[in-house]
Formats: sequence, structure tokens, C-alpha cells
Amino acid sequence: MADPRALFDLTGRVACVTGASSGLGRRAAIALAGAGARVVGVARRADALSSLKDEIGAQSDYVAADVADRAGIPTLAQAISASFGAPDIIVHAAGINTRQAADDVTPEGWDATVALNISAPFFLTQALVPAMKAKGWGRIVNFASLQTTRAFPGGIAYGTTKAGIAQMTRAMAEAWSAHGITANAIGPGFFPTELTEAVFSDPERAQRNAAQTCLQRNGRLEDIDGPMLFLCSDASGYVTGQTLMVDGGFTAK
Repeated sequence: MADPRALFDLTGRVACVTGASSGLGRRAAIALAGAGARVVGVARRADALSSLKDEIGAQSDYVAADVADRAGIPTLAQAISASFGAPDIIVHAAGINTRQAADDVTPEGWDATVALNISAPFFLTQALVPAMKAKGWGRIVNFASLQTTRAFPGGIAYGTTKAGIAQMTRAMAEAWSAHGITANAIGPGFFPTELTEAVFSDPERAQRNAAQTCLQRNGRLEDIDGPMLFLCSDASGYVTGQTLMVDGGFTAK
């Protein structure tokens, strides 16, 4: 009988993780490396990426860049592929939430949110897909959110992009899965990251959020490991176009 653990083995695979300098992106990079992948982290902060490389070791590298710079995507794609070859796996964890109320949304805030949260994952994936097609294997993992389906105060720009992520994931699956490339999304609940610092700095608010989950707690960084490895490995070979909510049952209630 084949060892089912081999389904999650990423030895020989190359993964790129955007937003790898902190939070769930950093955790994803560590989890993928732990499963055997060679990992390239991408973010703007070179110092944080350097510390990630130190933590993972020789099977990692990084590119300091702004993924929202659309004109720089071709150069970025080349830089990502320079160390280990073209990625088999792309995880889009970079994101921004301006937390502007609907009446206060500025064109600059709206455009920055759209550029990073939805345009960047599409155009970077588009640049990396040809190499995946050539191999007949690829994994795309986008980051959705509770706000993919729920409206939160101050979240109209962010929520709009995260609702768009769900549809973009389905459309990516329709476009590319016939070539052996799956496209799925993870929708995290409340995890302690830089993006949710305002939530977790208020213990009462954090507890209210925990009480809304079925598990009665907020997420821990390690809770993302299993779902991430599933969607990035052979274990999810017949799963595509889906959004997996990793939220402790928040959206189930």
C-alpha cells in the first residue's frame, strides 16, 4: 500500500510566497519548506525576508519587491525563478486593508487595495503559468477572507477585493486546470498578524471574535499549515476552483 503521507511531500517542488515577510505568508513559507519545497519569499521588506531565509536555510531565497508594481511583474517573475527555477507553486499572501469607512474611502486607498489584493495575484500568476503548463503541474493558492462573504465596518474596499478573489480563483481554475494547474483559495478567520493588529490589541474585541467561532477561539499561525500543504500538494489533485475557509467555523454560524 502506498504511503498516504507521500501525497503531501513537496520535495523537488519550487514555491513562491508573496507577503512572506510576516504573518500567514511567512508561516506558509515555513510550512512549505518543512514539506520539502524550495521556497522564494517575496515582499517589500528585505530585512524581514533575510531573517526568513536564515530561519529556513539553504532551500530558501527571497526577492525584495512590490508585487503591486504592475510594470515590474516581468522582471519580478524572472527574479523569482533565478535561484531554483520557475515555481511550481505560487501562494499569494500579500494584502492590504485600509479600513476606510464607505463615506471616507479615497481613490488612492481604493486603488492601492485593488492593486495589491487582486491585480497583483492575477498578473504575477499569469506571468508564472507558462512554466507550470510546460510541466503539466502547478498549484495556485490565493488568500480570501471572512470578508469574501461578510461585510465588516470599514471594509468596503478590502471586502470587495476579497469577494473578487473567490471569483478569480474559480476563473483561474476554468482557464488553467486542464493543464494540471489547480487554483484554490484559503479564507482565514482571525489570526494574529500585522494586518489584524488592531483587532488583537483589544482583548475584549478579540474575545468577541473568538466567541463567534464554533471552536470558541481565534486562529493560531500553525492552524494554516495543514490546509496550505493540502492545497499545494498532490493531496488536492482533484480540488480546484474552491475557497477553503480556515476560520474555526466563524462563517458556519
